[in-house]
Amino acid sequence: MPQIAQIGEIYLSQLIWLAVFFGLIFLVVGLGMLPKIQGTVDARNQRIAADLAEAQAARERADALEQAYRDKLDQARADAARVATDAKAQSARSTEARVAEADQAISGKVEAAQSRIAEVRAAAMAEIEAVAADAAKEIVHRVAGLTVDDGAVRSAVARELVNG
Repeated sequence: MPQIAQIGEIYLSQLIWLAVFFGLIFLVVGLGMLPKIQGTVDARNQRIAADLAEAQAARERADALEQAYRDKLDQARADAARVATDAKAQSARSTEARVAEADQAISGKVEAAQSRIAEVRAAAMAEIEAVAADAAKEIVHRVAGLTVDDGAVRSAVARELVNG
C-alpha cells in the first residue's frame, strides 16, 4: 500500500504543521480572545454582585417599611378598638339614662292608672252595692211581701259583699 509507505516521509512535516497551527491557535485564542472573554465574565460577575447587593439593600428597606407599616396598622387597630370601647361605654351610659327617664315616666303613668282603676273600682263596687240592694229589696218585697228599710238592706248587702 503506497499510502502507508509514505507515512514515514510526510509524518514529520505533518507534525511540524500541527505544532505551527496549534501555536497560532494558542496565540489567537489564548492570548487574544481569552483575556477579552475573561474581562467580560469578570465585569458580568461584578455587575451581578452589585445588583445582588442593591437588591439586598432594597429588600432590607422594604422589610423596614413593611415593619413600620405593620406597626402603624397595629397602632391604628388599637386606637380603633379604644375608640369603639369608649363609644360603647358612652352609648351604654346614654341608654341607661334614657331607660331611667322612661322608667320614671312609665312609673308615673302606672301610678296614675292604678289610682284611676281604684276610683273606677270603688265606683263600680258602689254601683254593684246599690244594684244588689235594690234587687234584694225587690226580691224580699215580691217573695215575702215585706217592705224593708233601705239602710238595713244596704248594710246587709255590704256585709255579704265583704264576706264574699
